[in-house]
Amino acid sequence: MFRVEHDIATGEVKEIPLTAAEIKAIEKLQKEAALNRELLKTEAKAKATAKAALLAKLGITEEEARILLGGN
Repeated sequence: MFRVEHDIATGEVKEIPLTAAEIKAIEKLQKEAALNRELLKTEAKAKATAKAALLAKLGITEEEARILLGGN
């Protein structure tokens, strides 16, 4: 893995190899981001399920709920 440095004044572009610590830090951030994405997906699915259950319990559609709540 490399990081790219571009000197705008000279136009010089350098590819600098990453250290083992930098690679490890990037991998850790990527794993954390993947876990966060999965958590957000799970939360969104849970909210959608709860919303659908409530609408079914009330016997109304999502549009009807919006109208009742004064939304557009």
